[in-house]
Amino acid sequence: MRYATKDLRNVVLLGHPGSGKTAFAEAMLFEAKATNRLGKVSEKSTISDFTNIEQERGNSIFSTQMHASWKTSKINIIDTPGFDDFIGEVVCSMKVADTALMMINARAGVEVGTEIIWEYVEKFNTPTLLVINHCDNDKADFETALEQAKERFGNKVLPFQFPINTGVGFNKIVDALRMIMYIFPDGGGKPEKHPIPEEHVARAQEMHNALVEAAAENDEGLMEKFFEEGSLNESELASGLRIALANQEIFPVFIASAERNMGSGRIMGFINDIAPSPADRPPAILEDGSTLACDNNGPASVFIYKTLSEPRVGMVSYFKVFSGVLTAGDELINIDNRNPERINQLFVANGKNRDAVNELAAGDIGVTVKLKNSHTNNTLNTKGVDHKIKQIDFPNSRIRVAVQPPSKGEMEKLMKALHQIEEEDPTLIIEQSKALKQTLLHGQGQLHLDIIKYRIEKVNDIEMEFIRPKISYRETITQAANDSYRHKKQTGGAGQFAEIHMRIEPWYEGMPPPADLPVRKEEAIDLSWGGKLVFIWSVVGGAIDIKYSNAIKKGILSKMEEGPLTGSYCQDIRVCVYDGKMHPVDSNDMAFMLASNHAFKTAFKAAKPQIMEPIYDLEILCSGDVMGDVMSDLQSRRAIIMGMDAEGHYQKIKTQVPLAELYKYSATLRSITQGKAKFNRAFAHFSPVSGDIQKKLMNAHEELAEA
Repeated sequence: MRYATKDLRNVVLLGHPGSGKTAFAEAMLFEAKATNRLGKVSEKSTISDFTNIEQERGNSIFSTQMHASWKTSKINIIDTPGFDDFIGEVVCSMKVADTALMMINARAGVEVGTEIIWEYVEKFNTPTLLVINHCDNDKADFETALEQAKERFGNKVLPFQFPINTGVGFNKIVDALRMIMYIFPDGGGKPEKHPIPEEHVARAQEMHNALVEAAAENDEGLMEKFFEEGSLNESELASGLRIALANQEIFPVFIASAERNMGSGRIMGFINDIAPSPADRPPAILEDGSTLACDNNGPASVFIYKTLSEPRVGMVSYFKVFSGVLTAGDELINIDNRNPERINQLFVANGKNRDAVNELAAGDIGVTVKLKNSHTNNTLNTKGVDHKIKQIDFPNSRIRVAVQPPSKGEMEKLMKALHQIEEEDPTLIIEQSKALKQTLLHGQGQLHLDIIKYRIEKVNDIEMEFIRPKISYRETITQAANDSYRHKKQTGGAGQFAEIHMRIEPWYEGMPPPADLPVRKEEAIDLSWGGKLVFIWSVVGGAIDIKYSNAIKKGILSKMEEGPLTGSYCQDIRVCVYDGKMHPVDSNDMAFMLASNHAFKTAFKAAKPQIMEPIYDLEILCSGDVMGDVMSDLQSRRAIIMGMDAEGHYQKIKTQVPLAELYKYSATLRSITQGKAKFNRAFAHFSPVSGDIQKKLMNAHEELAEA
């Protein structure tokens, strides 16, 4: 059955770990009779979290696509991980969702993970419902959780429901939209409808009036009627709320106990009646800045938001149809690489189970298999169409490790497996560092990388070890120095001869030419690793033929690629070659390249050299009760505190920390805060190291060279 675009609802479940997303997805599927058994995370029986590693750990690692029919709608449901180590799974899911359910733990309130994910709610402008879950917990506190939500997310947060009895005996919800009370049986499920008790009517009426006013504010006709009659009928109220939710003018608050299946049916009814369809959302933005309307009548355009490799199946592609109707057997063109792709099979998914379908309408979400040249973030179009959906902007990495295989023979096999995971997970970056002579993995956190290690070892049967990555230092100089070097080699027959006199100086933007040397030729070279080499030819009188200038420059650059102090890159140096000698027979390019390499090395060491280390901007969001521990740890890492701000009921610390001090910071922060903190980092600049650290680094390099 093909659902019309207006009858589709694409919902993503978001929230901090432990907020109950997977359990709520299970309750939604059970209520809609998409499954005949209410699965539980503790029993490893949920439709979502179906992989072995998720069941072993008891939490989500991958996003999971599901669907259910409810009244006239098909509700596509995407469950996402709560740990921000797997934020890539959240971001790609939000790209294709039209409504978000933000799960909030009634016991813990608005947690730091909720704060982080809310930034993406704002970025994607996603209409959002807040679901205060775990109302049956013995420490549930609905009022505090609601107040925290209002403090953090503003006065658009509007409660549609409130509980009468939270805690172990929770079973009653007052619905202010329908002005009715639901009483659930002990095992959960379908509630009975009762009048609101007299002592709660006033609060329910006050909330109802706020909802009516919010609905009326978004439609002039409704506003006039509201002023004239003081109320709206059910149809008018639904119409106004639909507009308000779609425009993010309201964030409705609902109540649930997912594990006991209380409240999910009412929320699904609201999604069916009020939540926007793909056609109600703004048109998709294309890479060229134009837009694409979600319309069945247009040519087919499909966006792949996620890929996954499955044993015996190969590559599985999860996608959304942004325009047109996609039919099994269609041939589309990948706009990113111009390769054709035949969509031989179409499926809709419920976890690991997939049901074949013949077609999917604009706005629907589906799955296909065995695409040859299409990956995450690719757009596939009907032939002759050049639509390119704006790609997902995945967050930068926050942690890195070096990889060491058990043997050199295993390296090729390991890299193949890692690149397979990189294909599935765009937040994993594999770097073959020429400067550090290491293979580096860049990820979102220690848990992220640990899961990748687990997959490599369990699925691919390859052992690998994480080791501390080297630091990409920079070397420069702080004063001018002159030096010369004569290279002379005679081994019978033609020999090698070259003599060079050079001056090296620290370079800076706007530096004047040398006052005491002529400038016959000047070249500013932008170095691939950053900074500059400014090369000046000041030789007069033919002491060295200018034809050797390129060889001399090449010798300098080769030493700058492997600096004299630690073997790190050198930068921001001006070199003036002002004298030397050559031999009519024995001088050649190789002789002058070797001479310039040696002369640069000795001059560099005489020019008060300085090692520079990479400094990173670090932004930490943590609860106030762990802030002291976070600050103490930062002080031990040579951090410079740049500022502190309050954000909601959390504290934001802005600091700058040397990269050398950030090894395993993700695991340390999680440990000292019991998971009540998150962080982001970004490269800031290079800064001089202290004298004792410089000496230590130089000694370590010398010992390594000797070994």
